[in-house]
Formats: sequence, C-alpha cells, structure tokens
Amino acid sequence: MAVQNPVYMKEHCLTGKDLYHERQSFRQLWLWILLLFVAVTTIGIFGFGIYRQLIEGRSFGNNPMSDTGLIVTTALMVLLNIALFGLFIFGNLTTTIDRKGISYRFFPFQRKFRHIDLRDIEQWEVVKYSPIKEYGGWGIRYGRMDTAYNVSGNMGLRVTLRNRKRFLFGTRKPVALRDFMERLMQQHHDRIDQ
Repeated sequence: MAVQNPVYMKEHCLTGKDLYHERQSFRQLWLWILLLFVAVTTIGIFGFGIYRQLIEGRSFGNNPMSDTGLIVTTALMVLLNIALFGLFIFGNLTTTIDRKGISYRFFPFQRKFRHIDLRDIEQWEVVKYSPIKEYGGWGIRYGRMDTAYNVSGNMGLRVTLRNRKRFLFGTRKPVALRDFMERLMQQHHDRIDQ
C-alpha cells in the first residue's frame, strides 16, 4: 500500500494517509547506566578473583572455588552481560497500523509480527498509564486487564477487541497516533456503513 505524504519523525515514526509505523528501542539513560554498573561490578569482582587466585596464588573468598570453577563462572558472567546488553541494544517494539489492522512485534521475543484485524477492534483510546503501577515495568507485560507492549514512556494505544481481550501498545507519538486512529476508524466505519 503506498504511503501518501509521509512524514518521518526522529523516533522511527512514519505516518501518512494510510499508514502509521512506529519503532521504539530502549534508549533510557538510566537503563544504560544501570546495565553498565551491573556489568562493571560483576566482571570486576570476578576479574579480581581470577587475578588474585590465578596470578597471585592466593584464595579468592572465604570458601574459594576451584581455578576451573572460577574461570567458568567468570566466562559465564561475561557472556551473561554481553547477552543482556545485546537484548537491550537490539530489542525493539514495532507497531504498524493500516487499513487491515494493527501489526506488532516485540523483537527478539517475537520473531514474527502478530496481527489484530481492524474489524475485531470494538473500542480504542490513546491513554496515559503508569508502567510501574499497572504492569510492573516495561517489555511484554501482563496486567490485570490487558497485555502491554511498551518500551518507554507512559502513553499508549489501548484497544479492546470484540472477544473482550485488551492490549496496550506504548507510543512516543500519542498525538500523531490519535489523529491517525481517528481518521482510520472513521474511514473503516464509513466503508461498513456503505
């Protein structure tokens, strides 16, 4: 489907007459500081342990591991930190909305896009929400009433389906998303009424 008069926005948001596309990544400074602190601390402690036990020949800790155990544990900590950084570097939420419906994917946990047909949407609204209070944080989260897909911020598109399932999709562009949904849903209702 061709996009007419697309407008590209900084945070990977593409809107046009027939398409809304938003891609969000984990870019919060506090998150990267926390990840860096955890990595430096864990790798630093085990690195010091290897230096002390293998180079200096002194035991590391009150109940020291074997040299092999210390090397394996250190390697696992390094790999775990690399995996954690990779998860947050490459992890993203992609939401695409067009005349067919809402397609979404939270990579790397969902490799394929999932789809909600426009005809299945009973109600929608762009809402302000509390990620911590309502969902316990960001990511793919399960609340009391719905499933949330969010990366940052506190604004999202909440949809209620005809089967009573509810979803919340985080957005960094609530005004653009609200305007697009109003136009799209009006066109959808006009087509049904004809």
